[in-house]
Amino acid sequence: MNILTFTGAVELGLVYALVAIGVYLSFRILDFPDLTVDGSFLTGAAVCGVAIIFGINPWIAMVLAVLASAGAGLVTAMLNIKFGILNLLASILTMSALYSVNLRIMGMNNGMASVNLPFAAKTAITPFHGLFGLPVWAIRPLFVGTIVLMAVFLVWRFLKSEIGLAMRATGINLRMARAQGIRTGRLVYLGMGLSNALVGLGGALFIQTAGSADSTGGVGTIVFGLAAVIIGESLFRTRNMLLIILSCALGSVLYRIVVQFAFQGGEISYTIQGIRLSFNAATDLQLITALLVVAILVLPGYLGAKKHD
Repeated sequence: MNILTFTGAVELGLVYALVAIGVYLSFRILDFPDLTVDGSFLTGAAVCGVAIIFGINPWIAMVLAVLASAGAGLVTAMLNIKFGILNLLASILTMSALYSVNLRIMGMNNGMASVNLPFAAKTAITPFHGLFGLPVWAIRPLFVGTIVLMAVFLVWRFLKSEIGLAMRATGINLRMARAQGIRTGRLVYLGMGLSNALVGLGGALFIQTAGSADSTGGVGTIVFGLAAVIIGESLFRTRNMLLIILSCALGSVLYRIVVQFAFQGGEISYTIQGIRLSFNAATDLQLITALLVVAILVLPGYLGAKKHD
């Protein structure tokens, strides 16, 4: 892996770090399995991309993307709280609806729904090109990383606040939280909106770094988010809230680096007892990635147990 592909993997991992933090809020803090992110990530990318194409300031475009994605999270929360639909089903319904909404936002072109930023389009990163004499491939991960660190700090401060503590109590024990006078419904609305706002911000950064997004761009986002959260928790076992949120971001970066290694593996062949096994990155990427992630999750526990023995 050369420096360009490595920094590219780090950059993409940082983009998805915002997804991981959002998934952590819904999945771990609120105990709300939320598949909305598969749609809200692309919503953030589509809204931001279209806004930039129409000449809107990229920072304002990012705000619009965050608001649109947060709205998707609020819809999921409303379906669950207002209409009593099971949380998982509510998120699936919103995700399905967002697919059509995203197609509308992006528009159909030659049978494909996509948003492609013009080569000369000004993004939020453009003013930083050439900063300190650094090349673009180094500026982009630094820019995204700075936003991720700001998000980590803000989420950490929020979860340490009175409202944040009430939200954590809601996720741990809903009935007990209600018995203590906590308005759990409002906190679920807030948490789901905040979670999907972070996911939408990730989508907005994605299109500004990648330059384009299509209708398949959000597929598997929830898998990336959950994998990043679980990898982070497995590798950095801690009860410190700041470190937990940071571990989600680091888990995302590590996951993307692993995927990049798998993608660059080309064809790998083994012969075991006369049986030839062949893996090709072009067709077996998901299998190779899954095996590498399993190794990451299992090895720390195995090595710890072996050291203890």
